[in-house]
Amino acid sequence: MASRQVVSPWLAGGRCAASVFCAVVNRQSSYAAIYAVVRRIPSGRVATYGQVARLAGLGRNPRLVGYALHALPDGSRLPWHRVINSRGAISTRSEAGPETIQRSLLEREGVCFDEKGRLDLKRWQWRAVGPS
Repeated sequence: MASRQVVSPWLAGGRCAASVFCAVVNRQSSYAAIYAVVRRIPSGRVATYGQVARLAGLGRNPRLVGYALHALPDGSRLPWHRVINSRGAISTRSEAGPETIQRSLLEREGVCFDEKGRLDLKRWQWRAVGPS
């Protein structure tokens, strides 16, 4: 009954409001799937945004992974720093700072970067085993 009360105002607004509600629900379930995969990345290993998307069942949607990680609250214990781009580099952000933090956290876990700020995916990429 409680869920019906939550859904009813959205549906009362017509088709558009219902589609907005569905988009919010889909985003939340997609983010939950992404976070479940990121939790599995072991210390000292990395995964690419695309790899996380595929393991989360979201096909080729690496940007959604980036959006989900950006939406994490400050102080989250999710190991977001273990997700990098497909070139083996830390992706730049709109605001300065997180790249330095991310690199520092990875280096603390033993991950090594080359002089261009990249890491060798053949060595450091996580090879997932089993379902996410």
